[in-house]
Amino acid sequence: MTRSVVVLDYGSGNLRSAQRALQRVGASVEVTADPGAAAAADGLVVPGVGAFEACMTGLRKIAGERIIAERVAAGRPVLGVCVGMQILFARGVEFGVETKGCGQWPGAVTRLDAPVIPHMGWNVVNSGPGSALFKGLDGLDPPARFYFVHSYAAQRWDGSPAAVLTWATHRVPFLAAVEDGPLAATQFHPEKSGDAGAAVLSNWVEGL
Repeated sequence: MTRSVVVLDYGSGNLRSAQRALQRVGASVEVTADPGAAAAADGLVVPGVGAFEACMTGLRKIAGERIIAERVAAGRPVLGVCVGMQILFARGVEFGVETKGCGQWPGAVTRLDAPVIPHMGWNVVNSGPGSALFKGLDGLDPPARFYFVHSYAAQRWDGSPAAVLTWATHRVPFLAAVEDGPLAATQFHPEKSGDAGAAVLSNWVEGL
């Protein structure tokens, strides 16, 4: 059965590339800000690029926080991507300015302490045990690589101990993905990550 996915349009993110990537793995995809469509779809993708504060401003204009919260409360799948992952945390700190996030997860998104910023390009990840997103990608030789473009990340986890955490390192460890019940997210861009990214999206769609 074809799964329906809404890519949430709140003025941020690679909407069409996300749409095409999801279509390639068999989903029926609509790009919209309509809350009814976002509520009804089997899965909701929350993209995001740029600054945490700008993304939250756009999200609030369409009541995106409520859309996400209601889906999660109902146990309906949501996938955040890049800054769409970051805004799921309680707050983001950029250039000394703290911005309130969606608060689905506790903690802050902060600047990576690395000599080269942004962290841009391909990197390996250490997927958590029992990960559904990375099913079939463990133990590959060479290991699967994913495409990152970011200067900020969640660098610790204070949420549910039952969550499956996937880490990566750019001088310092950071969360590359989280799977927490119906709510999942990736710091990397699966739509830009070739076959490995397509496998992650396919695994997510299959779980809807």
